[in-house]
Amino acid sequence: MRNIALTVSYDGTNFSGWQIQQGLRTVQGEIENALEKIHKQKTSVAGSGRTDAGVHALGQVASFFSPVDSIPAENYLPALNSILPKDVRILDSRQVAEDFHPRFSATSRTYRYFFHCGVPFAHETGYCWQLHFHPDLNRLNKMSEFLHGEKDFATFTAAGDKSESTFRFVESASFFPLGNKIVFEITANAFLWKMIRSIVGTMMDIEKKKLPPQEFLRILESANRKNAGQTAPPHGLFLYRISYDGIKRH
Repeated sequence: MRNIALTVSYDGTNFSGWQIQQGLRTVQGEIENALEKIHKQKTSVAGSGRTDAGVHALGQVASFFSPVDSIPAENYLPALNSILPKDVRILDSRQVAEDFHPRFSATSRTYRYFFHCGVPFAHETGYCWQLHFHPDLNRLNKMSEFLHGEKDFATFTAAGDKSESTFRFVESASFFPLGNKIVFEITANAFLWKMIRSIVGTMMDIEKKKLPPQEFLRILESANRKNAGQTAPPHGLFLYRISYDGIKRH
């Protein structure tokens, strides 16, 4: 059977995350339901990562093995979009190698977190964290530098994370302005459960209190979740890009 890869965008507002959960609406579930209508049989879909409830995606990658030969790989894009709800869009569909897996073949993942200082437009409120102060980007980027490289991120994982190791390799992390918003972009080989939202929330706590940036390093190196700050709300977070052409790190 042909291995078909999809690039998927979704609005996570009304989803209980990516992964199928009994009795809940999920992105994976919607795509599998749509494929069942096309194939007339159940088709399992694998994703590059599990986004939480309320988290959005611009570049999620998924794949499935097509049980039919009659549909060209590129035609799954219009076929799926004609069935899927409007808060899930297929951006690309293509045939890939049989051994390709969206999760295990990935070399890095990039997320973006969006902030708005002041009052956003009504249609933007579900896609950014509204801040009631103006953070100093220089101070935030000094904190971001402490994330680079291979580190133990136990401080920033949520209780119940089942990862065998809490070490992750962060390739880059920085804040920058984008129009009327502030964006935090981070790229790593992988992430722990709620790691990015915990990092972002802790940084904003430190910045609001005007503590020295080194306080973030102290919290990171403590490897103790109790020292971290708040967990940022999910609606500001977007899975931005999955890469497959970098260095594979475990």
